[in-house]
Amino acid sequence: MPQAFTEHGAIMAASVLNSSRAVAVSISVVRAFVNLRRVLASHQDLARKITELERRFAGKTDEHARLIKQLYQLLDALINPPVPPPKKLIGFSRD
Repeated sequence: MPQAFTEHGAIMAASVLNSSRAVAVSISVVRAFVNLRRVLASHQDLARKITELERRFAGKTDEHARLIKQLYQLLDALINPPVPPPKKLIGFSRD
């Protein structure tokens, strides 16, 4: 079974374990949690702004609807970039 740390568990492990490697790993885990929290907050802010735009332009002309649809398509392309094709392997392979 995979094992995972919570942010608080990583801080507790850093205070109990005394090796330099344990402290470095705990700091990395805490930094990952901080970055994850920041990314989630920015997406929530973006979702809130989009909802406000939907509410503000509801019932407006077809031009507004077209522009909002175009905005959604651009945002979707930014949030979900296309997956690059796999690279061709170099060297010999056994068949």
